[in-house]
Amino acid sequence: MQHLITTIIKPHALDGVKEAIKASGSSGMTVTDVSGFGRQGGHSETYRGAEYQVEFLPKLKVEVVVSSEDADRVAREIQKAASTGSIGDGKIWVTTIDRLMRIRTGEMGDDAL
Repeated sequence: MQHLITTIIKPHALDGVKEAIKASGSSGMTVTDVSGFGRQGGHSETYRGAEYQVEFLPKLKVEVVVSSEDADRVAREIQKAASTGSIGDGKIWVTTIDRLMRIRTGEMGDDAL
């Protein structure tokens, strides 16, 4: 069985997270630009003398598929790489994948990783 690890991180944390995923032996990842807010709820900025509220902050969503036995270890390595100790560092969640197929070869399950 496989698991999808999805994490939302600050953009500056990408290089460290990428290296952590590569070092874990994973063969690939998907990175998407996203925006959102959590507990921090955004922040105020001033532009040309006018103050306005920025609610949606730029983030990155990183997704990687790993075998079940590697999921906890890889998630922990991502957490270590992305953590600054500041609010807004992000979230990680792990979901089970029912089926996985490599398009090119038709391989299934762990063979498709």
